[in-house]
Amino acid sequence: MLDLPDDLYTGLEQLAKAKNTSINDQIITILKKGLATELQQTEEQRRQNVPKLLEELRKRHRVNPSDFGLPDSTELIREDRNR
Repeated sequence: MLDLPDDLYTGLEQLAKAKNTSINDQIITILKKGLATELQQTEEQRRQNVPKLLEELRKRHRVNPSDFGLPDSTELIREDRNR
């Protein structure tokens, strides 16, 4: 048995009866719709953040690997291809 407040359970019961389904089916349907909505909102938020992230990336100072004594990646790729 679910540990739900009485008013919530009663609402689910009425909805299930009106739709001729079980309470369990109604709970699953409601959870699926809620989850889909949340995931859609999350995806929309990510899309809205893309321009902000791109702007931040453009503002970052470029780091040259040679400044840290590291080889240039182009040289490493050439070496690998020449093997």
